[in-house]
Parts: sequence; C-alpha cells; structure tokens
Amino acid sequence: MPEPSLPAGPGRRPTITREDLIAAALALLGPHRSVSTLSLREVARAAQIAPNSFYRHFRDIDELAVAMIERAGSSLRTIIGQARHRASPERSVVRSSVETFFEQLRADDKLLHLLLREGTAGSQAFKQAVEDQLCFFEEELCVDLVRLAAASNLPLHEPALVARAITRLVFAVGTIAMDLPPARDQELISELTTMVRMIVNGSRSMMGAAEG
Repeated sequence: MPEPSLPAGPGRRPTITREDLIAAALALLGPHRSVSTLSLREVARAAQIAPNSFYRHFRDIDELAVAMIERAGSSLRTIIGQARHRASPERSVVRSSVETFFEQLRADDKLLHLLLREGTAGSQAFKQAVEDQLCFFEEELCVDLVRLAAASNLPLHEPALVARAITRLVFAVGTIAMDLPPARDQELISELTTMVRMIVNGSRSMMGAAEG
C-alpha cells in the first residue's frame, strides 16, 4: 500500500525526484569542495525537502555521490562522442574533442569537475565509480578510433591501448587545468591536441613497423 503523502512543511517541496536531489547536490559543490564533504541534511535543505524524504531515493549520501558520478560520465560521453562525429576536414576529430572537453570543464553544471576531483580525492567507492566511467570513455573512444582508422586506411597498433593513453592523458591535463585560469585554455588545448596526435601517429608508425 503506498505511503500517504504528508503536507509539505514551510518552504518545503511536496514531491521531489532523484534528478532534483542530484541537481541540489551539484549546486553545493565548489572549486575546492569534494562530494565526500556533503551531508545528507545539507543536500535535503538545498533540495527543500525533509531529511527523511531523501531515503525515498537513495540509501545514503554515498549512493547519491555514485549516482552523480555516473550521470556525469554518461552526459560527458554523449557530448564528447557527438563532437567526434561533428568533426570536419577544417576541424579535426582530435581538436574538436579537446575543445569540447575544455568547454565542459568551464561549464556551469560542474559534471566534469566531479569526475576529475573524485577520481583523485574521493573515497574508494567514488574512485571506483570514476574509474568505471573512464573505462566506458576508453571503450567508446576505441570504437571510434577503429572506425576512423578503417575510413582513412591508417590502422592503429593496439587501438584499445591508444584509447586508454588518450583518455588518461586528457583527464590528467583536465585535473591540472581545472585550477588554472580560463585564459590558459587555448594554450593547453593546443598542447593537448599535439600530444594526442603524437600518440595516434606513434601507434600508426608502430603498426607500419610491425607490418614491415
């Protein structure tokens, strides 16, 4: 039998969704604040609900944090995947993807910040959730690399390792860039684009050497 709805208290919302709670928690994060520092009561207050209402959607704050990390990874994979498919002869796949990554780094939704910070400073559960998302990035990038290599007739040596190297490099640079002023972005975009191309070209050269 469904639980009867109770009247909302002063300033409280009568109903709320998981997405509402995730949005409230994201709004509490700042440049130097990890999701691990959030309290259940703080999130409930930001979402304008009674603390007990939190448990209708999440067991505890850790489950909310993992859901936030999963949402961040899913959203970013979609955005960056679209950027790879939008590439043109004038705007390369590499440059397009790196620029999109930095656009998300400076976006207001803080999703990329969440992935970058929790991967290095969060609890073991949070770090594992970030690691899972990075693996998803690598798998999707590998598929695209193989597709692009076939289209250009320039096969790659160990494309899965290439995807891993690129993903880890981009996120490492992003972790550094997160705390730098946006005025440095163009410099970092150019450097990162060159480094990614070096990885790809090195893999192509290794493939040619192996065939020779």
